[in-house]
Amino acid sequence: MKNKNYYAILMAGGVGSRFWPVSTQNFPKQFHDMLGTGDTLIQKTFNRLAKLIPQENIFILTNERYNDLVFEQLPSVTKRQVVLEPAMRNTAPCILYASLKIQKENENAVMIVAPSDHWIEDEDAFSNNVQTAFDYCESNDALMTLGITPTFPNTGYGYIEFDKERSLSVAEVKPVNQFREKPDYETAKSFLVLGNFLWNAGIFMWSVKSVVAAFQRNQPELYQLFESGYNVYNTDSEDDFIKDNYPKAENISVDYALMEKSNNVYVIPATFDWNDLGTWGSLYDKLEKDSDANAVVNARILADDSSGNMIRSKKDKIVVVDGLKDYIIVDKDEVLLIFPKAKEQDIKKVLQNVKANFGEEYG
Repeated sequence: MKNKNYYAILMAGGVGSRFWPVSTQNFPKQFHDMLGTGDTLIQKTFNRLAKLIPQENIFILTNERYNDLVFEQLPSVTKRQVVLEPAMRNTAPCILYASLKIQKENENAVMIVAPSDHWIEDEDAFSNNVQTAFDYCESNDALMTLGITPTFPNTGYGYIEFDKERSLSVAEVKPVNQFREKPDYETAKSFLVLGNFLWNAGIFMWSVKSVVAAFQRNQPELYQLFESGYNVYNTDSEDDFIKDNYPKAENISVDYALMEKSNNVYVIPATFDWNDLGTWGSLYDKLEKDSDANAVVNARILADDSSGNMIRSKKDKIVVVDGLKDYIIVDKDEVLLIFPKAKEQDIKKVLQNVKANFGEEYG
């Protein structure tokens, strides 16, 4: 029997614009089978969480426009489990809103907040890490996060610096000294040498009591705004209250709102392989490659003098490539992208240009 006090908030509201042209505003990456496994990213994440958490206690936090996609891809969820944001306000407001709903339903809840679009190889190790965090959060006033041991000096992630000297009753749990912004390359190298820095994966665990108290303490105005609707949460009047009040919320991330301001923050160094699947290059890293190091999803390819490419098309489309090295080649309906992998961070800019020149419907 799974513990009925265990809950999850699955974050599924992002657009994933660096995965354009597959990921678009109307159909973002979490609803696509990016890895060609037969499951979309949100389905994989839901099933991973369901190993530890009762399915009915997994809440999906998403934008109103993705409501139908959620029910289509997760047919077992009910309306109660889908928490809709009527406006984009970053992660703190939606986490506070969902936490108050959960608190009203079960004040003994402990929960995990997890992105819907990450790739995790060893799902049992993930469950074990989350279990350790839940056990700790049940008996301590703790805001917990999972940190990823860095494998190279990545400048694209924030870092978590933990205290090497102070040890706690649970060996895996480390007190956090501070969160560090995305560093430059030299700083990232120095973090790796020091050995007490982890990548911030945006995965959080806490008891509902601790997280609501932290919002009350650190974000009194935001807390006041959402707490004023407490009586209508989980009733028929909730939707109207949220439509009227949600857009008034400050646009702020949970990292800024809580984690960087609190002194009861702890981290568990993850024991599983992790990839945030943020770009075509990160997807390329995770896929199997052919003998020329091309990663292929769905396509049937004939490649000559071509290596290191990330190629994705419709199922079984024949793609002929000659003389291309380290390119992203993505064929999607009316859009074909052929772009150097080294410039993948510019795909957001390209998307803006396409929309400006050809119309919003292509984004």
